[in-house]
Amino acid sequence: MPPYFTAYRSLKLTRDGSGVLVAEFHSNGGPLTFTAQDHTDFVEAFYRIAQDRANKIVIFTGAGGDFIPGIDFSSFGNVADPDVWSQVHDEGVQILENLANIRVPMIAAVEGRANVHSEYALFADVIVAGEGATFNDLPHFAGGIVPGDGIFTAWSYRAGAGRAEAFLLNPQPLPARTAHEWGVVAEVVPTGQALARARELASLYLKAPEVTRRNTRAHFIQPLKERIIREVGYGLSLEGASAADLVKSMQAKRGNDTGVP
Repeated sequence: MPPYFTAYRSLKLTRDGSGVLVAEFHSNGGPLTFTAQDHTDFVEAFYRIAQDRANKIVIFTGAGGDFIPGIDFSSFGNVADPDVWSQVHDEGVQILENLANIRVPMIAAVEGRANVHSEYALFADVIVAGEGATFNDLPHFAGGIVPGDGIFTAWSYRAGAGRAEAFLLNPQPLPARTAHEWGVVAEVVPTGQALARARELASLYLKAPEVTRRNTRAHFIQPLKERIIREVGYGLSLEGASAADLVKSMQAKRGNDTGVP
């Protein structure tokens, strides 16, 4: 087992004898509450996954019946501080570039809530979703900041700009069946069966020669990779400005509530 398999507290990595890597998001074995430490860790984790040629197929999923249901905003500290946001900005770009650089077929097995960083699933070539799965975007517009970290890029690429804009401006749980109608989800399966179906697809893909598999993924992901390079650094700069403004307005409100000018 490579050392990186146990290096990240919120990513459980297991690989079978055929080279199928399952990357499971979790917090202490249950559904993941995404933190600033995860934001840092996933940069390296996704790089290592991409670099390791023993990974023949990659499946992303979540623990405890959810994909990524929640986020701990406070863990990111003062996002109005340019030093803090500079790190968020750089990691945010690197996370998506490293996902896009995984050069083997990727499958996302989505169960339950994909409320945070659902774009990680959309970087997969195929999404298999349980019947009860929903997609949402809790951290951005509804919370007062720009959805500039790549979620618009991924959703507009997969679903179309109009649908993505409406979805992100008024975030509501998007059922798996609707995501399937939009062409985002490839298959909807009974709740609890997404990972099993993803493994079946992995076995099917493994029948193709390795160079064919790798080059097909590289070909399929290239248009999205180009958009990530063009758009996400800029989007995260806009998001950072809105995050600083949100902090400023919250500080002003607290001052008014306590009578402090």
